[in-house]
Amino acid sequence: MHSRETKTEAFGRLLDVLDTLRVKCPWDAKQTNDSLRPNTVEEVYELADALIADDSANIRKELGDVLLHVAFYSKIASEKGNFDIADVCDSLVEKLKFRHPHIYGDVKADSAEKVAQNWEEIKLREKGGNKTVLAGVPSALPALIKANRIQEKARNVGFDWEEPSQVWEKVKEETAEVEQEIKRGDASGLEEEFGDLLFAVVNAARLYGVNPENALERTNRKFISRFNYLEAKSHEIGKPLKEMTLAEMDRYWEEAKKLER
Repeated sequence: MHSRETKTEAFGRLLDVLDTLRVKCPWDAKQTNDSLRPNTVEEVYELADALIADDSANIRKELGDVLLHVAFYSKIASEKGNFDIADVCDSLVEKLKFRHPHIYGDVKADSAEKVAQNWEEIKLREKGGNKTVLAGVPSALPALIKANRIQEKARNVGFDWEEPSQVWEKVKEETAEVEQEIKRGDASGLEEEFGDLLFAVVNAARLYGVNPENALERTNRKFISRFNYLEAKSHEIGKPLKEMTLAEMDRYWEEAKKLER
């Protein structure tokens, strides 16, 4: 681990290299906010993959890629005379102190939940902050993450179930409504009811302390692993998956599950 001084020096070296590349490298010189944006999204997803895998070496690498983009956008802004990386840091420090009055002020908050509630209330009050409770939820978020974030923000102002167990009646209600729409054969209505059911399930996960995005991704990866085993077995016995019976597939699927244990 590095000292505070060497960390600062390392960050300075990054900025020096970026300054050089911006002038001397044809690719770096022509980048704009618009051209970098798709790459930034990709880098964040690559970091998410590394975090899920708990791959320390890869996390370090991907954090570097994301940090490069933060520095790059700041460099572009400084060229336009708008702000620089120091302004970004100063604004962040100011915001963190303002939103943590239980550390830098006289407000009391003895739990993570209370801190989160204070955070949302402060954002509604601060200049240039969110004008409504849900205004801070980015519209471009993937739907599953967005549903969880919406529910968290609503909870922080007191709009939530009194007891987590109460949510299961809502899940059952939405499941029944999906079944009714299936019987009716109304495609539009079915999509709406499936949305309501998924929203209720996300609510249930949240109430029991489970991040639904992480939970679903864990299941995605588990399914991929088992299906890859099934596919490898089909190659091994020389029988394409399309020619295998469901019983045959299920046998290899159960084998894959046992190997996981």
